[in-house]
Amino acid sequence: MKRFSLSTPAGVCALTALALTGCKQDAAVPAATGTVTLHMDNGVTMPNPTTGAPTFGSLVLGTGAYTNANGDDFTVSTFKYYVSNVKLLKADNSTFTLPKTYYLVDQTKPNTQDLVFSEVPVGDYTSISFLVGVDSARTKAGNFTEVALSSNNGMLWTMNGVDEFINLNLGGYSSKARSGGLTFHIAGYKQASTNTIRTVTVPFPANKSPMLVRANHSPEIHMHVDIARMFSGPNLIKFADTYSVMGGVPAVKIADNIAAGMFSVGHIHAN
Repeated sequence: MKRFSLSTPAGVCALTALALTGCKQDAAVPAATGTVTLHMDNGVTMPNPTTGAPTFGSLVLGTGAYTNANGDDFTVSTFKYYVSNVKLLKADNSTFTLPKTYYLVDQTKPNTQDLVFSEVPVGDYTSISFLVGVDSARTKAGNFTEVALSSNNGMLWTMNGVDEFINLNLGGYSSKARSGGLTFHIAGYKQASTNTIRTVTVPFPANKSPMLVRANHSPEIHMHVDIARMFSGPNLIKFADTYSVMGGVPAVKIADNIAAGMFSVGHIHAN
């Protein structure tokens, strides 16, 4: 009778065949992932009418009466902006970068306010960062066939023969503005002095940090987007002087305000 030594490859394979019908390499176990939703709650912080304490309230288009830091009244009829290049920072200081995806948040379309990130590696996360706008590399690449980047969104214009995205677009009304109307097109990337693309890093609240991502635990981050902070911070914006912005130095000042404090995490909950 023919015999195989268990010390030889043939012997090992023969023994394994009794249970597995052959020698096979174990398949790699896929890394566990979860889902994170980033809900963009656009609104304005105003004094509470009862207590006077600053209180964040969701934006009401066309009917809300708001006040900026200079005391100028304003209403908002249009509010939309780009979010891209999203990253999540882990408690161990490593970073998970989402695939290059571009989101257009539009206040008139509630479904655009929920940014869903699937296949996020399980882990403990302490902050989130993203660009407010479309990065220059993607802008220069052209071929804007993605729904969010379509020229039909009214967020792409041509300046001096070059396509350029409006990173944030706010339209509205103020009695302090010379014409009454407010137009803020925060755009520009070609020159350092007029670049309005900004990276925002927002830490999670202490009572929710780290944020746990698990296969059966899907966090939802409620991001407060405070429109009033567009007009205060490093630069105080007075509507009597600045009410129609189409890129340029005034847009840079507002972009700096946006980066300084427009975004904060209101709360985080999970399933």
